[in-house]
Amino acid sequence: MSREKTKEPQYQPLLEIRDQIGLASLGLMTNQVWHDDPKRLLFVLSRYKFVAKMLSGKKRVLEIGCGDAFATRIVAQEVGRVCAVDFDPVFIKDIKARMIDKLAFDCQQHDILSGPVSGSYDAAYSIDVIEHILKKDEDVYMRNIVSSLDDHGVFIVGTPTTQSQMHASQQSKEGHVNCKDHKKLKELMARYFQNVFIFSMNDEVVHTGFYPMAHYLFAIGVGKQ
Repeated sequence: MSREKTKEPQYQPLLEIRDQIGLASLGLMTNQVWHDDPKRLLFVLSRYKFVAKMLSGKKRVLEIGCGDAFATRIVAQEVGRVCAVDFDPVFIKDIKARMIDKLAFDCQQHDILSGPVSGSYDAAYSIDVIEHILKKDEDVYMRNIVSSLDDHGVFIVGTPTTQSQMHASQQSKEGHVNCKDHKKLKELMARYFQNVFIFSMNDEVVHTGFYPMAHYLFAIGVGKQ
């Protein structure tokens, strides 16, 4: 029990959580965001909130390319179970070191270009990944994700737009080898899903506005082909 006392008693649990669990740390990627451009953290969290609300109630959900998975627990709040995978062992080590029992999720190293993730999932999502996949490999990426979904599975992909790249940092541009506009993204998703829905996003706002003015796009695929 902390000897410190907050002036207002309703805030005393803050000290109890600090003393019993500790202060949460940012992940490797979100730590850089917080130092370099704090408002971007809001945008990242908003993307995960959108996914969480779209997939609310799903039993088994797969995240492809989770990075440091700092925001994954937002999805974990809304679904039965999350399995998050990334091909970089550095990120997986970081995630496991920060994992706590409350809202814990499965986490494993896996390169989606090497094959599907084992198991069957009723939903999957992949945020800020496809723009890092070479165009020649994007169908492998899609096929392997779809292979892990059941027949009624839903897949959400989020990516910066082609138009946004004039405003991107040099670090981002180095990794962005396959950005898309809404037409190209829908064409890709339509090869694998019977229904595809496109949403625009600017900063933290998701909307159905004019696609060429969007900084970011979401595509939701429903019903495997």
